[in-house]
Amino acid sequence: MNALVKTNFNFPGQKSVYTGKVRDVYNIGDELMVMVVTDRISAFDVVLPKGIPYKGQVLNQIAAKFLDATASIVPNWKIATPDPMVTVGRFCKPFPVEMIIRGYLTGSSWRTYKNGSREICGVLVPDGMKEHQRFPQPIITPTTKAAEGHDEDISREEIISQGIISAEDYALMEKYTLEIFKKGSEIAEKMGLILVDTKYEFGKKDGIIYLIDEIHTPDSSRYFYLEGYEERQEKGESQKQLSKEFVREWLMSHGFQGHTGQQVPEMSDAFVESVSERYIELYENITGEKFNKSDASHVLNRIETNISNFLKTL
Repeated sequence: MNALVKTNFNFPGQKSVYTGKVRDVYNIGDELMVMVVTDRISAFDVVLPKGIPYKGQVLNQIAAKFLDATASIVPNWKIATPDPMVTVGRFCKPFPVEMIIRGYLTGSSWRTYKNGSREICGVLVPDGMKEHQRFPQPIITPTTKAAEGHDEDISREEIISQGIISAEDYALMEKYTLEIFKKGSEIAEKMGLILVDTKYEFGKKDGIIYLIDEIHTPDSSRYFYLEGYEERQEKGESQKQLSKEFVREWLMSHGFQGHTGQQVPEMSDAFVESVSERYIELYENITGEKFNKSDASHVLNRIETNISNFLKTL
């Protein structure tokens, strides 16, 4: 199975390329961003040694679908998707903060709560809550965007008082975050899912705030199955999740949590194929559409040709 884990393109007008954990982002003249969503997979802030076939296509197509679905709420960076693994959009200066919004007490917020804290990123949380319980209202728990290593929790007040983002810009980002999450939750419910928590990133261009990067993908979001949620909650059972949590769980069961000195366990071909199938399953559950595998032979040539042809039309 072919997986795309590295690109090294050189397009006309290209100023730089940024290699993230999963995405390779090409800056075309400070005007356009060409984002190639590779098949790399990360967990615990570590890029795993093998790529996952079709993962990049899954993430890119889900994000494109939800960017289109929320374009009436907030302007976004997307201009076109000239290839199943590529989005071309406006070059924006990103804000150095991720807007994480949580509808349920799950994951790191639950771990913080279980340890006795009733305040998460400056947001007060009521006593007596159970794991996976719905918050009375969704809460926004921002983090700083780290160039390397782990992102750090930060409060609204700290962001504004430290001058990281102006009060005016932050208020608008908060408003957008709540509205996009509401829309995403409504779409998820129609698909028999619960949008549990997610993250949004914003940038600015010509004085306008844009939604950038990916939204509502299984890498940036956590979903529960709606059917049986209440029954599982009453019995104190784990919720059925749609996210890449299953990869983290596999790594933990093999003694890896990203700590210094730990070795990433060997990923067999069978395991890689099973992760690929899970991502395709996530796509079909989240979008309600059949996943059409793109041609994986000569994938680098295909992507380069599709991007070059699109850039010529501008």
